[in-house]
Amino acid sequence: MNTPYQEAQYAGQAAVRTAILDHAIDLLAAEGVAALTMRRIATEIGASTKVLYTMFGGKEGLADALYREGFARLRRAQQQVAGSEAPLAHLNDLGAAYRAHALAEPAYYRVMFEQAIPGYRPGIEALNAAETAFDASVAAVQACIDSRVFRPGDAYEISKLFWAAAHGAVSLELAGHFPPESAGRRFDTLMTAVGHTFLAEHGQGLT
Repeated sequence: MNTPYQEAQYAGQAAVRTAILDHAIDLLAAEGVAALTMRRIATEIGASTKVLYTMFGGKEGLADALYREGFARLRRAQQQVAGSEAPLAHLNDLGAAYRAHALAEPAYYRVMFEQAIPGYRPGIEALNAAETAFDASVAAVQACIDSRVFRPGDAYEISKLFWAAAHGAVSLELAGHFPPESAGRRFDTLMTAVGHTFLAEHGQGLT
């Protein structure tokens, strides 16, 4: 029977990297940061530590890769949201996709936003890469402005406010403060309230 590393090798270098990161994030979620060692990961996926050190350079590089991978997955999730002739509907769909992705990959979400790996701080390049995860949101807000659903404003700054609201609600949900039976409703109500702040006089509701 092939090891996870051997299976990934057949699919290429990108698959190897993904297999390593997925195992690392599972260890982090299950056992905490103490389990996140190069030797432990290498042993469990059937690779040599040399492979991991060559790919990531060490534990700091692995932490950085997990951070970047989390945002890369979020970016892909946002890009997969189908377009809509109604710009406001598209913005709402992006918000829903953000929440769904966070709930589907909570361990990555915590690495991205909650300093789940003590001592790791993303550098400028990692932060810039993370920023691109929200390009779709900025574009959607700009479309709302261009279509005069939103009044004129800075699409980037407005997008940041939507993100702040979404992140706050999702973080409370992941922490168990918003139970499943009310979390979705509260998320939608909050995002609607933020959207109403920017509606043009003739704008329609967000539902």
